[in-house]
Order: sequence, then structure tokens, then C-alpha cells
Amino acid sequence: MTEPFSILLIGSGGREHALAWAIAKSPLCATLFVAPGNPGTAQHGENRPDLAVSDHAAVVAFCRSENVGLVVVGPEAPLVAGLVDDLQAAGIPAFGPTRAAAQLEGSKGFTKDLCAEHDIPTAAFARFTALEPALAYLNQRGAPIVVKADGLAAGKGVTVAETLPEAEAAVRAILDGTEGGALVIEECLFGEEASFFALCDGTRAVPIGTAQDHKRVHDGDRGPNTGGMGAYSPASIVTPEIAETVMARIIAPTLKGMAARGTPFSGILYAGLMLTREGPKLIEYNTRFGDPETQVLMPRLSGDLVPALLAAAKGDLSGVEIGFDASRAALTVVMAARGYPGAVTRGTEIRGVETAGDAAGDETVLVFQAGTRRDGDRLLADGGRVLAVMALGATVGEAKERAYAAVQRIDWPDGFYRSDIGGREVAREAASGGG
Repeated sequence: MTEPFSILLIGSGGREHALAWAIAKSPLCATLFVAPGNPGTAQHGENRPDLAVSDHAAVVAFCRSENVGLVVVGPEAPLVAGLVDDLQAAGIPAFGPTRAAAQLEGSKGFTKDLCAEHDIPTAAFARFTALEPALAYLNQRGAPIVVKADGLAAGKGVTVAETLPEAEAAVRAILDGTEGGALVIEECLFGEEASFFALCDGTRAVPIGTAQDHKRVHDGDRGPNTGGMGAYSPASIVTPEIAETVMARIIAPTLKGMAARGTPFSGILYAGLMLTREGPKLIEYNTRFGDPETQVLMPRLSGDLVPALLAAAKGDLSGVEIGFDASRAALTVVMAARGYPGAVTRGTEIRGVETAGDAAGDETVLVFQAGTRRDGDRLLADGGRVLAVMALGATVGEAKERAYAAVQRIDWPDGFYRSDIGGREVAREAASGGG
């Protein structure tokens, strides 16, 4: 397909705003629809909050009526619900895995079993659906130890327990009195975490970048896990040699294993890695673009994203290369509503978003919107993670300075953010003389 065509993007978060920003730049994008979208995505396409994403028949009908040539599914829930399956059955190209392939994110136990079957390096683990055996295993293994809910948990279903009482509380929260509850208990890996992204078509994989996320809510990696309080790209700790190892020992056997099961994986494989002294190990997979990692990957793209997404959706990435501007780093700072990741107050006004970016308009600074809504001319907070303030620079340190300067230009007394995003990378740059 070489003529411009309509594209439907599913989702409403900061990831979708970043994807909308990148997709709308493509000469192949005639019209961009975003369902449901947010005030940020409305800057790049037509929001369709009236389209119920959970109604797959309605999505198919919409695609047919609007001659949609590609659907890009952003969040994990529609993937696990089988939206791609129903679109493919209707002959509509869709970027993302099928329901069966999305189990790589939808079930941590499924992924652990695949790792064991194909010798993919990961933490030692055990799976449980009953409380007493899980508690007995905890007492046998001791702490520190990691407890993970088996299913989707919006990035917050993991407890890294330093003590046995903390681990027992996490297990009870998932299994105690819960019908059908399931969890994975695994050894606590030590090292530095990194995110690795590969574009897949069922048999081939093309690496498309690295990043580091900051999961904990407070400075110094303190407090509970969140969906992500900031990120930067590239992650220098993922050296070319480590990247080769990840592709050979983690990504490639995963694709081979999924194909052998009759559930080939197409879409984005987002590998959360722990870089241990024994080499990179898989912590877990996500089966979609990360959030907030997408907000630092998209601005570093040097080419057109749409042909690559379409090629993956059609099952043929041969000859496809994803170009990144190696001369630029990106860093994003998430601004969240007070109380996050717990209960938050909605409806507080945010000022200055429109003027927080570069006055020159060269897109060195961008503000991606997530949990926002419009009330006339006012922009209001309407979620936990509300904004992702992104900046580009020659180094992560330079990008960090620009991003935090932009944060200061946003007037939102009811929001908060971490002040140390990218700190470890900036220290590495300084030590190497690069920052």
C-alpha cells in the first residue's frame, strides 16, 4: 500500500499521544483517528471517544466505514481481549499480537514456562494458585524475594519484598480468599534494569531501541511501584554486545517458541531486563510499546514509523530498518496527580502546557498528555499520570536540563514529579567525560 490511508490508534495515554505525534508525520497517514484519545492526541488526529474499544464488532464496522488501512493497538488490555484477532479475521491489518500471543504479558506464569522450555535466562521461579503452598515456599526460600500477580496489573502488580512478612502480605493480597487468583514467586535478581524493544512479524525481529524507566514513585527509587515516573533513551548500559546477547538468547528463542506453539508473535516485544553479573536476564515481557518509554523512543526516530508498523502487521519485516538519531538522547519526566499511585483528585487545572515547549517550535521539548481532559479552554487533570515532559539533547544530561526547565514552566500546584530522572546515566556521562 503506497497511497495514503486512514489509521486508527487505540488508546488514551501518554504512549498514544507520542505514537499519534509520530504516526501523523508519515506521508502514508491520510487521516488519523484515535479511540478514545485525549486532548494531546487531538492535536494530531480526530479523537473518537464514541467508539467503544471493547466492542470489537463496532471497531471493525468503524474501520470498514472509514477505509482504515491500519489499526495500531496501544494498551495491553485490548490485546489480551483479542481485538487484533477480530480485526485480522475481518481482513483489517492490525499492529499488535493476537490474544494467544499476548499471553506473554497477560500471564507471567505463561512467560516463565516458555523461558524454562527454551532456556531463556530468567529468575528461578515457582507458580501458585493456592495460599498455603505459596506461604510454605516463601518460608523455604527466604527474603529478599519477588511476588508477582500472574495477570495484568498496570505495572503495579509486583512486590520486591525485603522481608518475609512483606512477601507474605503480597501473597495474601493476591490469593487469600480470591477465586482463581494466581501468582509467580521468583528469586530476587541483582543488577541494573533496562528496557529493550524489538519489532516482530512472527518470525523476524528488528531491535528498535533501549531505555531505562523509573518505576518507584519517589526520588532515590523509594516508595511503591508505579506505571513509570520517567525514562530516558538510549540506555548506555545496554552495550552493542549486550544487545546482541539479548537478541540471540532472549528475543530469538521467544519468537521461535511462540511460533512452535502455533501462536506466532507479531508486534512489539518489550523486554524488561536485569543486567546481572551472569549476563542479561528477562524480568518480564510487555507486548506493546512502553509508557513512558514510548515518549523517549518516538522523538529519537529518524525515519517513518508507519511502514514498519504496517510491515509487521502484514507479517513481513524483511528489509525493514528502524532508524534512530544516534546524536540525540531523550529524557521524559512524568508529572502525576498528588496521591498517585493511590487515590488521586481529578479536575485540578493545569496551566502553561502550551508554552512549556520550545518557543522556536523545533520540537526539542514536547509535552505528551495522558490523564487530561478539556473543560472549555481549561486543561484539567483526569488521572494518575497526567503529563510526560520530554526533551532532546546531545547527551542525557542536556536532555534532563531541558526537560526539568520545561517542567518548571508548567503551573500545576496539585501535581508532583521525581527530581532525579536519569541521574545514574548523567553520572555515567560525567565519569566518561561525555556530559
